[in-house]
Amino acid sequence: MQGRRGKELLIEVPPGTVAYDADSGELLADLTEPEQRVLVAQGGRGGRGNAAFATPTNQSPRLAEKGLPGQERWLRLELKLLADVGIIGLPNGGKSTLLSVVSRARPKIADYPFTTLHPNLGVVSFDDYTSFVLADIPGLIEGAHQGAGLGDKFLRHVERTRLLIHLLDGASVHPLADLEQINRELALFNEQLAAKPQIVVLNKMDLPQAREKWPEVKAALQELGQETMCISAITGQGVRELMGRVAQRLAELPQAERATPIKVFRPRPRDAEKSFTIERRGEKWVVHGEGIERVALQTDWRYHEAVERFQRILEGWGISQALEEAGVAEGDTVYIGEIELVWQPFEEV
Repeated sequence: MQGRRGKELLIEVPPGTVAYDADSGELLADLTEPEQRVLVAQGGRGGRGNAAFATPTNQSPRLAEKGLPGQERWLRLELKLLADVGIIGLPNGGKSTLLSVVSRARPKIADYPFTTLHPNLGVVSFDDYTSFVLADIPGLIEGAHQGAGLGDKFLRHVERTRLLIHLLDGASVHPLADLEQINRELALFNEQLAAKPQIVVLNKMDLPQAREKWPEVKAALQELGQETMCISAITGQGVRELMGRVAQRLAELPQAERATPIKVFRPRPRDAEKSFTIERRGEKWVVHGEGIERVALQTDWRYHEAVERFQRILEGWGISQALEEAGVAEGDTVYIGEIELVWQPFEEV
């Protein structure tokens, strides 16, 4: 507010924020870069003082415009983490342990399901020249795409990753069935997730049962053409080799596309502003039109000159003629936006 001295209302959000119109669901912006901005609500058009209407013959007109209210809307904001690699799998598969071993991230680690309730990020520095961001996605269960175990809130964080580490629990009775279940949830949530490249990793090779299952798991996945490795996140076995392979795959994959804001509100063309429709509701008339409703709101009805100016606009835009052709009579009530008027033929002096 306050005219030229008025400042924009800037709401800061973290990179990775997606903005939607809460009522229509329309995607307004996908903010992935620092300092990226998008206009989601247009401020109201300012009014003009009497000096703006001065003429050589009327140097002090009793005429002014009111300012217009700004645009109002409800927004729905979602945060999708920006990570190069996502670790997915069932609860208690060792995802948080792996993240803590390869980065400085310190997620909560315990031996019960759903220890991780929020995605965790860590930066992996493989060598002096190679680093990438790794995200530990909380454990997914059957029905995750429908919200089971908060799965729908976790799955959206996987959408931005370029590569997935699918961590299988070596202590599970059926690791291959677990793999199939999670991949099914990915596909049901978003088919593009299921198409993302994966490195399938059997964890907990420090356990005898994991070592027994490894040959079967490896053979089955190789038959499907799926890259697979085995590690023990606890002891560090195979972890560096895994990170090296991840770095190599990332170098081979195309860079993630960084979306830019897709919606910017701009003034409508003047011809569009002058368009209108007329509707009859019983004994009342309603004039619809963005431009004429704006002018009605800006008119300061206390001033006779302002009223005359509004009537001249009705004449110039063809609204008066259209109302008369539709059958409006003197004394009828005419609504233009929120303004209620009593119709009188205009006779300019």
